[in-house]
Amino acid sequence: MLSTFPILTANSEMVWKANPTALIISAIVSIALLLILIIKFKMQALVAIVISAITIGIGVGMPYSMIISTVQKGMGNTLQGIALLVGLGSMFGAILEISGGAETIASTLVNKFGESKAAWALGITGVIVAIPVFFDAGLIILIPLAYGLAKKTGKSSLFYAIPLLAGLAVGHAFIPPTPGPILVANQLKVDLGLVILLGIICGIPAMIVAGPIFGNFIGKKIFVPVPEHASTQLDFKGKKLPSFKTVVSIILIPLILILLNTGANLIEKYNPAIKSIKPILNFIGEPFVALTIATLAAMYLLGTRHGYSRKELEKVMTKSLEPTGLILLVTAGGGVLRFMLQDSGLGDVIGNAIQGKNMPLIVIAFLVALAVRVSVGSSTVAMTMAAGIMASMPQVQALSQLHLAAMTMAIAGGATAASHVNDSGFWLVKGFFELDEKTTLKTWTVMETLVGVVGFLVALIISLFA
Repeated sequence: MLSTFPILTANSEMVWKANPTALIISAIVSIALLLILIIKFKMQALVAIVISAITIGIGVGMPYSMIISTVQKGMGNTLQGIALLVGLGSMFGAILEISGGAETIASTLVNKFGESKAAWALGITGVIVAIPVFFDAGLIILIPLAYGLAKKTGKSSLFYAIPLLAGLAVGHAFIPPTPGPILVANQLKVDLGLVILLGIICGIPAMIVAGPIFGNFIGKKIFVPVPEHASTQLDFKGKKLPSFKTVVSIILIPLILILLNTGANLIEKYNPAIKSIKPILNFIGEPFVALTIATLAAMYLLGTRHGYSRKELEKVMTKSLEPTGLILLVTAGGGVLRFMLQDSGLGDVIGNAIQGKNMPLIVIAFLVALAVRVSVGSSTVAMTMAAGIMASMPQVQALSQLHLAAMTMAIAGGATAASHVNDSGFWLVKGFFELDEKTTLKTWTVMETLVGVVGFLVALIISLFA
């Protein structure tokens, strides 16, 4: 009979130590079950994840009471770290959307760069807009600009659409306060300021390679005309748009405040004089405080000053919270899986198995996220599972903050690459540009893979110096 027994960790949390063979078998069965439930039976991801997590607990012989407490702990600890951020980020993005702020950024940058470099402007616009706005909303708002440029120049719409899509993908996957990197950072316990900094460092090369460079290449190979139905869903004609400086300043508020928090912690080691203001910087740089400040600024500068009543703003902000329920619950489900893996002792088993191997942990993180992404399609599920598995390894807990931030980027890269027919984004892009499946694979799938791989490679290089 396989031996199993509970032990208490240093912080008095119970961890179930099972026979390694039982652990590996249970993990394989539960992950296979997760994939079958999602892919074969089209089960909702949250339900599938929870079933998978419970299967691990039962498989290793955990007491039922411990399974229940682990599920509760996973839900509570995960939501505690991201619930406010996702909600505030959604409201912030909704205000930016209705005010025409995204349109301001796009048109200003295109005019500044000129028609010859419009693809670069669209890529940068995508990165900036996707930080506070969900990917699909950003695409709906900005795609008419790409259509307009394609009509004007007579070029394939891919010349302009691919850079825009690449920018949106980078902003959505790599740079907080978007939910994905916040989730992974929370699981790995890494400073969010470092994640923002590395998100920019890893994201910009990824956007350049997957956007203007690949867009120029594929645009010459495949001519995609502007669809006849092309039109914007939000009409800003005749409406006074906010200024470029105002919009960019508001978007930068949370990023700068969070970075100031991180910088204060680093500078204090070398300059004790900052000690007097460090508590203030730490407070306003706390992610939920920074986002609250940014949301209040957006409410006034982009809402009230542009003619929206308090009642109208309240409706817009409340409406923006509807899709966050799914995001939060799926993410919390991933937290349940993470704690079940951790409390079952599987992290120790995996850690011991890779000890002495030449493959870096950051590469393992990328490959795990990529494998789930290819199998399930959901980048959120891929990030959740990869972060949970990596966070349960003792070796990961000993890594520096910089290395953990690089690992966060690697997971984001793996969860972005290889989007195909099981990903909703694949069908969204296919429908917008009226492409067939083969062309969508040649364009969208390759672009997403370039974003993920380039971002990962930059993170891998950074990890060598961590």
